[in-house]
Amino acid sequence: MSRGTTVRFLAYLCLSVFICGLFSFATAEAPTGESILNKVDENNYADTRVAVSQMVIHLARNTRTVKAKSWVKGSDKSFTEFLYPPRDAGTKMLKLGDELWTYTPSTDRTIKISGSMLRQSVMGSDLSYEDMMEDHKLIDEYSAAVAGTDTVLGRQCWVLELTAKTPDVSYHSRKIWVDRERYVPLRENRFAKSGKLLKTTEVKSVSQHQGRWVADHVSFKDALKTGEGTEFVLDSIRLNVPIPDYIFSKAALKK
Repeated sequence: MSRGTTVRFLAYLCLSVFICGLFSFATAEAPTGESILNKVDENNYADTRVAVSQMVIHLARNTRTVKAKSWVKGSDKSFTEFLYPPRDAGTKMLKLGDELWTYTPSTDRTIKISGSMLRQSVMGSDLSYEDMMEDHKLIDEYSAAVAGTDTVLGRQCWVLELTAKTPDVSYHSRKIWVDRERYVPLRENRFAKSGKLLKTTEVKSVSQHQGRWVADHVSFKDALKTGEGTEFVLDSIRLNVPIPDYIFSKAALKK
C-alpha cells in the first residue's frame, strides 16, 4: 500500500469512527417515549405510600385550605381522611380497584361515587374524583412519543405526547414535560378526545424522599373553570412502609 493510499485509508477510518460515534451519541441522547415513561413510573411508583398534604383552593372570592392524610397500596387501593378545616374533618374516601366510596360524618352516610359523579370537583378544588383516584402506571394506559425538548424551572426536559391505549381513561391524550435527569413531570396538559384542553399542572418545587424525586408543590388548573386553580402542597411522605389491611375497607370509613 502506498503512502498516499495509507493516508487516505486512515482518514476514511477516522471519519467512519467519528460518524459512528456521532450516531451512538445521538442514539444515547434520544431515548424512546416508552423508555422515558417507564422511568417516570419507576420514580413515581412505590409499593405503599403514606402522605400528609394540603390543597390550597383559590376560589373566585376567597381561598380555602384543606388538609388530608392518605394511605396508598399499589395502584388499586387508597384511603384518604380529611383533617382540616373542622367542618370537613373526618370526611373519608376509599378506593378499591375502579370503585370509590366517600363518607361524610355530618350525615353519617357512605356514598358510592360512580359514572358522571367521578368528574365532579373534590372539596371545590380543580381536582376531580377521577384525578384523586389516578394511581395507575402511565405506561399501562398510554402510548408515548417524544415531541421535542424544552426547559422548565431551569431544567432540561423531554416533551412527551401521550395517547390513550383504551377509551376508558380519564384523558384521551396528554402532553408532559419530563425532567431529563430526575424523570419527574414538571408540566402537563390533559386533553379530551376532541383535543380540547381540560386540565393543566405546573410543578413549583421538587424534593428528594428516600432516594426518589417527588413534586412537593404543584399547581392544578381546570381549564373549564374560572379562578386561579388549586395548589397541592406535600407536607410529608413515607414510602414502602407497612399499612394494615383494615385501612382499605369500607368499615374503616366510619371509624
